[in-house]
Amino acid sequence: MVLGVVTVTFVLIHAAPGDPVDLYLSREMEPEARQAVLASLGLERPLPEQYLRWLGGAVRGDLGWSISHHRPVRQVIAERLPLTLQLTLLAFAMQLAAGMSVGALAAARRGRFAEAVATGGTLILYSLPLFWLAALLIAIFSIQLGWLPSSGARELIASPQSRAGEIADRARHLILPVICLGLGSAAFTARFVRSGLLTALAQDYATAARSRGAGVSRVLWRHALRNALPPVIASAGLSLPFLFAGSVLVEQAFSWPGMGSLSVEAVLKRDYPVVLALQMLLAALVVAGSFAADVGLKLADPRLREPGHPRAS
Repeated sequence: MVLGVVTVTFVLIHAAPGDPVDLYLSREMEPEARQAVLASLGLERPLPEQYLRWLGGAVRGDLGWSISHHRPVRQVIAERLPLTLQLTLLAFAMQLAAGMSVGALAAARRGRFAEAVATGGTLILYSLPLFWLAALLIAIFSIQLGWLPSSGARELIASPQSRAGEIADRARHLILPVICLGLGSAAFTARFVRSGLLTALAQDYATAARSRGAGVSRVLWRHALRNALPPVIASAGLSLPFLFAGSVLVEQAFSWPGMGSLSVEAVLKRDYPVVLALQMLLAALVVAGSFAADVGLKLADPRLREPGHPRAS
């Protein structure tokens, strides 16, 4: 999958009109000097050779030289990757916590007003465009109330801060992007949790527990939740690609200097090595998330570990 993503990305970026060096070289430059620059970047070679050279270097850990940043791509990504991981992992944690809580509430209050509010709210949140939600959050909490910063990863202040002050400052800048990225995914998870819990509550073991006097909350948390976990874990694995894709829009909206912003900059500046490296890394993260979801499914459902089960291998 990673190889397929990288190959398609390579073909698409080279199919776009224009040359990356056009953005950095003068049109009055002598043809010989221009050809020398292209040769130094390896862009004068045939496209199949460029692809194989880049792929061979990537296998060895050499992701190439950034055309726009004038330094190794690995260094450029190493600066941005921790910021994107902070954003996506916190949004993922929010997705699971809020989604499971709202989904459990909707299942426990089936047929009541609370279920209608939870179901309608999750449907609205899941339908909202990220860029519109980002603008709404900025307008309310940054412009109107002035509670939270609207952009960046830290305050631009001259005086140095303590370690605790830096952490608090980073947390303040993370709140709005995390909420924006995590709300839609939380709504997605909540609908899976509600459906799974309602199916589990309709089983014979749940009915038997209720007949013995157990309350709805006790049956839900102690009996039904474990049996409802497999679809929730699967939905969590499926949401990882959406989180990484959504981080591009969220980082642009909040000027968060992560890999999403770097990806947009690299595409606009036709920085081929950076674009290829970012797509390879994001594809690898998605594959790793899907693999983690499969492992989690086997841990949550012992039947999947049986040798005769289709997914046991």
